[in-house]
Amino acid sequence: MTIPEVSLLAPAKDERDSLPKLFAEISEAMAGQHREWELVIVDDGSTDDSWQVITEHAARDPRIRGIRLRRNFGKAAALAAGVSELRGELMVTLDADLQDDPSEIPRLLAELDSGTDLVSGHKAQRKDPLGKRLPSKVFNWFTGLITGLRLSDHNCGLKAARTEVYRRVPLYGELHRYIPALAHQLGYRVVERTVNHRARQHGVSKYGLERYARGALDLLTVMALTRYGRRPAHLFGGLGMLAGTLGTLVLLYLTGVWLFTEESIGTRPLLTLGILLEIFGVQMISLGLLAELVLHRTGREHDVTVLVADQTTRTANSAQHAS
Repeated sequence: MTIPEVSLLAPAKDERDSLPKLFAEISEAMAGQHREWELVIVDDGSTDDSWQVITEHAARDPRIRGIRLRRNFGKAAALAAGVSELRGELMVTLDADLQDDPSEIPRLLAELDSGTDLVSGHKAQRKDPLGKRLPSKVFNWFTGLITGLRLSDHNCGLKAARTEVYRRVPLYGELHRYIPALAHQLGYRVVERTVNHRARQHGVSKYGLERYARGALDLLTVMALTRYGRRPAHLFGGLGMLAGTLGTLVLLYLTGVWLFTEESIGTRPLLTLGILLEIFGVQMISLGLLAELVLHRTGREHDVTVLVADQTTRTANSAQHAS
């Protein structure tokens, strides 16, 4: 089979009724692209007949492939499983519930052709209940503030990217929400484009209120990865120095009380606090130094992209165009 240029990836859970229309809309959207493409559907532990629908369509169309997970592992794990099987240099992710409009795919691919590494969709007219839209606005504001990448919609499922981007960003937990921020941290060019968003036609949302708590915890992980991933001593050492300074001030104050007054300091809770702050400070600084040693031993080149342009490169490119 011809190696596809574009790989489309769609995680699905209990989307039996949506999948046939999804296949038809993707085929229609890619018909005028003049690109070889494939569609990979990841069945993330569906309990309905989604896998049967996937296998039936895969048997009729060789461009469709299915991956079935043993149970529901979550969207990040489903994306990671799918990315490992993609063959195209370019990829598009979209949700299988039909809320993401496949007709937007050609426009996103054109953005990649212009030199962008990742283009993230923005659901400007979001067809979701108010209870989902308001928390999403707060989430996007905080994510932009912490990561430094200001997007209106970090969590849009419809994205297009060079496949290497998804192979280099970590995908576990709830980190799929932060793919643009993680890619931006690695130096990739990330842009945002408005896309059409549709109301859910079948089934129910797979996410509850607990996703906000998980997302908040993962935002802390993203902050550590994007701001301190290559300098952990600054994070832990900074916390340690702050705690140590506060502890020193507390102990100096108590020393003055002990030297110049008749008051006892042995039973004061402030003495315990000062000692604990000093211990915490030493532990944080030590942890930062250990993290730096581990990072030094494992190497830092894995998150640095180097492009080299020289006479050899130009000669090879000229020969390729001539042929």
